[in-house]
Amino acid sequence: MKDRGYYEKFGGAYLPEILVATFDELVETFQTAKNDSGFWQEYVDMMSTYSCRPTPITFAQNLTRHFGGARIYIKREDLNHTGAHKANNVIGQGLLVKRMGKTRVIAETGAGQHGVATATMAAKFGFKCTIYMGEVDVQRQRPNVFWMERLGAEVITVKEGTRILKDAINESFRDWVTNMDSTHYVLGTACGPHPFPEMVSFFQSIIGQEARKQILEQVDALPARIYACVGGGSNALGIFNAFLDDPVELVGVEAGGEGIETGRHASRLSSKDASIGVAQGYKTYFLQNSGGQMRETHSVAAGLDYVGVSPILAQYAETGRIRYEAANDREVVDALSLTIQKEGLIPALESAHAFVQAFKEASAMTPKDIVLINQSGRGDKDIFTIADAFGDPKWQEFIKEKAEGYHA
Repeated sequence: MKDRGYYEKFGGAYLPEILVATFDELVETFQTAKNDSGFWQEYVDMMSTYSCRPTPITFAQNLTRHFGGARIYIKREDLNHTGAHKANNVIGQGLLVKRMGKTRVIAETGAGQHGVATATMAAKFGFKCTIYMGEVDVQRQRPNVFWMERLGAEVITVKEGTRILKDAINESFRDWVTNMDSTHYVLGTACGPHPFPEMVSFFQSIIGQEARKQILEQVDALPARIYACVGGGSNALGIFNAFLDDPVELVGVEAGGEGIETGRHASRLSSKDASIGVAQGYKTYFLQNSGGQMRETHSVAAGLDYVGVSPILAQYAETGRIRYEAANDREVVDALSLTIQKEGLIPALESAHAFVQAFKEASAMTPKDIVLINQSGRGDKDIFTIADAFGDPKWQEFIKEKAEGYHA
C-alpha cells in the first residue's frame, strides 16, 4: 500500500477540505493502535467474551454427499454476535472511538446487519447512535430496523436517489461533515477514503486467521478454493487475507441480480459494465454511465446492492489473484433452499451467493479437494424476502391476518 491508501491505481482519499483534519486524526489513531500489540489483544479478548469468537468451521457432510466431489466446509460467521461478520469491524472501530474520545457514532446500512452491529456496539460502549438506511432497504429489512431502534439507535430513512445503500453512505458523510468534532462514521465495508479499506479489512482479518488455523487442525490441509460473497468486500477480504500467500484459489461472488445480460445487477468485477471512477472519497470500479453518473443496481440481497467495490479487491482483480463470478437471484434462492434442507443452516441471502458458485464447481473436483465457504451471516433477517421468493401460502396468510389485526 502506498501513501494515503493507494493500492496501485485504486483507493486514495478524495476529501473535502473540511474533513482532512478528521481523517488525519483517524489515520493516526488507527496506525498507533495497529502497531500496539496490546490493542489487538484487547480486541481479540472482547471478541471472545462478547461476540462468541472464534466462530467454528462446519463440515457440510450432506452437501458433500449430494454433490459427490470436493469436501465442503463452512466458516460460520452467522454465529458471531448480531448474526454476521459485521460485529468484527464495528467492535474494532468502537475501541478506536474510545481512544479518540468521541461520543457519537453514525453508520450506513443496506441489509441492516451493519446497522444492528453498530447499534449494538453503541449500546455496549455508551455512544449515541444514528443509522442511515435507504427507503427500499427499510421496507425489505424491517426486522433489523426494529432491532436497531430497540437498541437505542435513531434510524433515518433516506428517500433521495435510488434509496439504497449508496444513498445511505452519502447521507452519512453529510452528517459527519456537520458533526465531526463529536462523531465518528463507522463505515461498514472496505470501501471509502483511506484509512477505511485498510482499517475494515484489518479488523475482518480475524475471520481468515481463525479459518486457516481451524482447517489445518481439522483436516491437516489447506482448501483448494475459498468462496465469499462480494458487496463492498469486507467479509471476502476478511477470509481471503490469511490465504493470499498460499496456493489456494480465492473466488469472490458478486450479485448477478436478474442476470448480467439484463443490466439489472450489482456486478462490478465479474461483468464488463463497470468502469474506473472516483466517488464517495475513493477510486475503484463503479457501475456508472459514460458521464460518470451512477447506475441503478439490483440484487435480491440488500447488502450486495452497491455500485462500488473495495479498492483492494479491484487491485486483486487486476493482478488475477482473486477470481470473480456472479450469481443471479434465482440461483441464490435455490442454493439457500438446498442448504436449509441438507444441512439445517440458513445463510443470509448475501452469503448464499458464495454457496451458488461453490455448488457449481464442487462436483467437478475430487474428494481430496477441500472447498471453504464463508457464511458471512444468517438468513433470519431475510424472512420476508425469502418467504416471498418461495411463495409460501401459509406465510402469506399469516401476514394478511397480522395486517387485519393491526387494522381491527
